Amino acid sequence: MPNITGKAKRLRIYIGESDRRKNKPLFEAIVLKAKELDMAGATVYRGLMGYGANSRIHTAKIVDLSSDLPIVVEIVDSVEYIEQLLPYLNEVVTQGLVTIEDVDIIKYDHQTPKR
Repeated sequence: MPNITGKAKRLRIYIGESDRRKNKPLFEAIVLKAKELDMAGATVYRGLMGYGANSRIHTAKIVDLSSDLPIVVEIVDSVEYIEQLLPYLNEVVTQGLVTIEDVDIIKYDHQTPKR
């Protein structure tokens, strides 16, 4: 895979840890779909605290033991690849927030592991 630099898009999907898609975590379903579409990569972040449209606080404090912590799935790729994923996200993200931002890729190197 070549080194990539230049203009791209950052897609962020804000969902809850308890959100599901066909008996698996929604964040996992999204990452697997991105892989299926041969996207450059995806990262899942688990938040310590947050709230969304319903204004209910989700926190990782021991006292609260929340099982619905905030999750952010982040993908950086070309606009063409991001647009391929959007119909799927429209279908599976029933509660959450999806954003797209312009980004500049300064460096993206991929090396095949030596055998």
